[in-house]
Amino acid sequence: MTTTMNIIAAIIFGLALLHTFSAKSLETLAHRHPKHEGLFHLLGEVEVVFGFWAFILIGFMALVAGGGEAINYVESRHYTEPLFVFVVMVVAASRPVLEIVKQLVLTIARLLPVHTMVAQAWLGLALVPLLGSFITEPAAMTLAALILAPLVFRQGMPEWLKYAALGVLFVNVSIGGTLTSYAAPPVLMVAATWQWDTMHMASHFGWKAAIAVLINASVVTYLLRMHLANTVSSPANDADNMPEVPRTVSLIHLAFLAGVVIFAHHPVIFFGIFMMFLGFTQAYSRYQNQLILKEGLLVGFFLAGLVVLGGMQQWWLQPIVSSLQPTALFFGSVALTAVTDNAALTYLGSLIVGISDESKYMLVAGAVAGGGLTVIANAPNPAGASLLRRGFEDESIGAGGLLLGALPPTCIAVLMFLI
Repeated sequence: MTTTMNIIAAIIFGLALLHTFSAKSLETLAHRHPKHEGLFHLLGEVEVVFGFWAFILIGFMALVAGGGEAINYVESRHYTEPLFVFVVMVVAASRPVLEIVKQLVLTIARLLPVHTMVAQAWLGLALVPLLGSFITEPAAMTLAALILAPLVFRQGMPEWLKYAALGVLFVNVSIGGTLTSYAAPPVLMVAATWQWDTMHMASHFGWKAAIAVLINASVVTYLLRMHLANTVSSPANDADNMPEVPRTVSLIHLAFLAGVVIFAHHPVIFFGIFMMFLGFTQAYSRYQNQLILKEGLLVGFFLAGLVVLGGMQQWWLQPIVSSLQPTALFFGSVALTAVTDNAALTYLGSLIVGISDESKYMLVAGAVAGGGLTVIANAPNPAGASLLRRGFEDESIGAGGLLLGALPPTCIAVLMFLI
């Protein structure tokens, strides 16, 4: 692409970031100006932002470089991750899978020497994010959000505590996927190139991440404890007037989820599995809740837009990454992750020839530590935001509130990774 197009792409990327940070203000404008309420609601949807600006980028590219060049660029991008996040969100949030996880969480919660509601919230913020190392981070985010929504992200809970819990959830999911080499997108981008296997991840990253996850979850649960203890009943126990899910149906749903996770990097296969899943849910609709197709599609649209916009930021990102010394690289990657997807950041690092082992560690550690600072910092974050935003004022998550909520758990993660 031409230098002119690179500059235009950087400007549009910057405008998309500003749009993301002002999404909550647009929702407020929707209430103040009912005549244009629909437009403000549309532009206030965080999941719409990057897809919207991606179309603007392609329009400019067609004008500057020609329509053929614009089409070639769009078709040259890799959309496996957006497709996977969409599919795994829908499958993981299906009633049979969700009920299994809820029952597991409830069973463990009853064994802990604290109030059951408090224990459930702690497990949703600690155990489920760590499960992301095995079922992938997007699936863990989806399950954790659906478990925590009626417990924490509800009316009566102070807004600042919701942001504190959201920050912990986003950070814990980002670092909780580092026990293995395939579950966290920023790790996946470098694992094959740098020959990092699961043993390497567990010994260099995993144990530190697990300690940080437990500390973060414990601190915020302690702050939530009074409000959780006053909750009347557990969502996991509430009767939903639907027939009990047969064990066979639950096992088949788990098999679908396992198939999607195993073939996460082969879109033709996991999308074929998804088509079979949709057919199965129709055949046994009496055991299903409504699938979160809309939410999944919006998140996929967001991530696809990020792929298109982020693909033209390499010209300024890579020189920054390659010029920093290891410690500076660590803190630089924490900061850069806040304004660009951490998987894109580590991918750029994997292209640097002769990068030292210390710099490799610092780059990935910083990228996952900063993965909760903004909605765009980590691929699963839009999924969590989509499922939880209705629990916030104006049904919108403020970028400032999320940043403040994520800073303390991010600092804990930073300290652990610097050990």
